[in-house]
Amino acid sequence: MRHRHAHRKMGRTSEHRMATLRNLAGALFTHERIQTTHANAKELRSFAERLITRARKDTVHARRIVARDIQDRTLLKRLFDDIAPRYATRPGGYTRIVRLMPRRGDAASMAIIELVSQAAEGGDGAKASE
Repeated sequence: MRHRHAHRKMGRTSEHRMATLRNLAGALFTHERIQTTHANAKELRSFAERLITRARKDTVHARRIVARDIQDRTLLKRLFDDIAPRYATRPGGYTRIVRLMPRRGDAASMAIIELVSQAAEGGDGAKASE
């Protein structure tokens, strides 16, 4: 039974797992779309969305908490100045996971995780209402 087992271990120690999530989150905030395994994408989703939610409150305390995980200063500035304001009115759900074909070498389930853009969401909603 998996009662009270909240996260995937991803075959890593806790330090390695946190380093992986921090690196994946940094790549996601840099490129706004990355390709990784489906399990990594599902773990990254909660990690990255927590950081974005924290960054929406642009306070010194929030910056220090997010800086624990995002240690690149230019990326931290981009997160607080560009990415977080984009989702100021959105109540969560900042990322999207799209499944891909299995990886050729080991048949691992692959996925693309991307930040949801507000402009694209508004356009899709208008088409759906027609």
